[in-house]
Amino acid sequence: MSCFSRVILGFLIGLCVLYQCSAFEVDTNQTAWLFVNASEASGRKIPETLFGIFFEEINHAGAGGLWAELVSNRGFEAGGPNTPSNIDPWSIIGNESSLVVSTDRSSCFDRNKVALRMDVLCDRDGANVCPDGGVGVYNPGFWGMNVEQGKKYKVVLYIRSLQSVNISISLTGSNGLQMLATANIIAADVSNWTKTEILLEAKETNHNARLQLTTSRRGVVWFDQVSAMPLDTYKGHGFREDLSTMLADLKPGFIRFPGTCEWLRNAFRWKETIGPWEERPGHFGDVWMYWTDEGLGYFEFLQLAEDLGAAPVWVFNNGISHNDQVDTSSIAPFLQASHEGKEILDSLEFAKGAPDSAWGSVRTAMGHPEPFDLRYVAVGNEDCGKKNYRGNYLRFYDAIRHAYPDIKFISNCDGSTQQLDHPAHFYDYHVRYELSHFAACTFEISIVLQIYSDANTVFSLAHKFDHASRSGPKAFVSEYAVTGKDAGTGSLLAALAEAGFLIGLERNSDVVEMASYAPLFVNANDRRWNPDAIVFNSYQLYGTPSFWMQRFFSESSGGTLLNSTLQANSSSSLIASAIAWKNSKDNKNYLRIKIVNFGSNIVNLKISIDGMKQNTFQSLGSTKTILTSSNLMDENSFKEPNKVTPIKSLLENASVNMEDVLSPHSFTSFDLLIESTTLWIQRTDSNSKSSI
Repeated sequence: MSCFSRVILGFLIGLCVLYQCSAFEVDTNQTAWLFVNASEASGRKIPETLFGIFFEEINHAGAGGLWAELVSNRGFEAGGPNTPSNIDPWSIIGNESSLVVSTDRSSCFDRNKVALRMDVLCDRDGANVCPDGGVGVYNPGFWGMNVEQGKKYKVVLYIRSLQSVNISISLTGSNGLQMLATANIIAADVSNWTKTEILLEAKETNHNARLQLTTSRRGVVWFDQVSAMPLDTYKGHGFREDLSTMLADLKPGFIRFPGTCEWLRNAFRWKETIGPWEERPGHFGDVWMYWTDEGLGYFEFLQLAEDLGAAPVWVFNNGISHNDQVDTSSIAPFLQASHEGKEILDSLEFAKGAPDSAWGSVRTAMGHPEPFDLRYVAVGNEDCGKKNYRGNYLRFYDAIRHAYPDIKFISNCDGSTQQLDHPAHFYDYHVRYELSHFAACTFEISIVLQIYSDANTVFSLAHKFDHASRSGPKAFVSEYAVTGKDAGTGSLLAALAEAGFLIGLERNSDVVEMASYAPLFVNANDRRWNPDAIVFNSYQLYGTPSFWMQRFFSESSGGTLLNSTLQANSSSSLIASAIAWKNSKDNKNYLRIKIVNFGSNIVNLKISIDGMKQNTFQSLGSTKTILTSSNLMDENSFKEPNKVTPIKSLLENASVNMEDVLSPHSFTSFDLLIESTTLWIQRTDSNSKSSI
């Protein structure tokens, strides 16, 4: 064959390939029809608690995260109750010729006996002169303290010395050279432990600051319970403002807490997390391997739920962990009470009791005389199938239901495929863990039911409850997320699969009462689990695509589910729902259609809404919001926090009959503003939802 012939043949083959490719693209474009019945008769109220949040102390989510305390190991107890102890991350300013730092058990706090002893060997003059700036100790916080110009920080510490003292309390840069704020403690008599409070106002900004305690006066000084808190916390209750605002933006219907799988010796003991923070002994989380001072305790969790307008879900320890357990016959001594459940009854009285009751008065003393609205308890965490779970569960159930008949119980056991063999209002449905993520927790794989899996599996679980029994306990999907290579550290692919799953839960909200993503937070300096909804460091934060995906469902809890039917020439990659909701900000009614295109093809969508007149919707005020990106594995980061975030635009063709185009691998929401304000009267309480 001649060169010319080869060129012509190649050109013809190229044209053929080009034609086939173009034809393939046209042929693979899909068309889908969504029919929505918007008549009031077809609507069904969605539970107020359908979509919420789950907080667990993992990835330094609370200590060094949501809880705004800047000092790490403020009581010097992280090394345990024995001395000498590990005071990390506290470090020494000075050398052995000028300073000796140690610990002893001289504290005035019975449950926190360890204190820091500082033997100062130098002085302002004489043979051994202290260096400029003095000697002492400093604390870098949790990978740096965020100190911002013009903001105020309250420093509280306890001090003791047999001599007079002149101590400088300073916020400085990470090397101690940049002075951000400083004040002096000058006292002639601190021979007994003395509490000192100082308010520091920063004159400069440093996101990697530290707290220093220094002196240039010879003698022995003891320090204990050193705290530094910003004054501008969320609603003044000690929560980091920016992280709390992100939680508020989700408008959670509930908050599940505290979530734990430690050995019983390190389990969350609620009584040790209430009262004055100086008296809280703290504990070591042996799964995630770090210490928490319990500034974020039982009371604070209840307060956070109230601040967010969310129902608290108290997950209490039932004498079982993933590693050890207490036999049902021995559960009473474990609870340190005269009969089964007393410890838990005390926790309920603390939350719900009258201000003058035994434990209600403790709550009142902490500044909250009104009872908290605690209505849900989970008996244990991921314990179903353990030898003593059923027996322990029934002991707690009997004790609580007689004292608090309004409390609703959540069983750890899955009731989605077979009936529970014990009474419960809700069963906890999870999807299976990735074993590789849980080397720290040894447990019986056969009974683990978390929704942690690959994207295709999670998306397919959208239909999990389509044929579930409509009688008996309802489902609580307490932990779900796409994990593994599909998730990365928070990918678009993961968010789309989860969105499909949540649409399935929304459509089955007659049998699904609650659902929450996990984990909620990760400090970028201590990433123990991937992925997570919100990533932060001392001063930055961003939501992963999974966080933004959840924002699409922020109006669902308490809304009205409308009957909808989706038809497509290939519908396995599409799932949709429709709800009616009322915006508390503008007091207007909306119809929201959500649809996930999990496939790689463009979809031509035709929407037909029955039960409404042609001019029901207003174009001005109706919007379209889409979550997508150029690559399925795209993620957000500190450098590009908005790389994968929802994009909102006006919907000018809002009508009962609409056409639109769904991008491949996308999550789209249509919010149609309804002319009449008399349709679908929604929540009228203070927790009414508003738009994203």
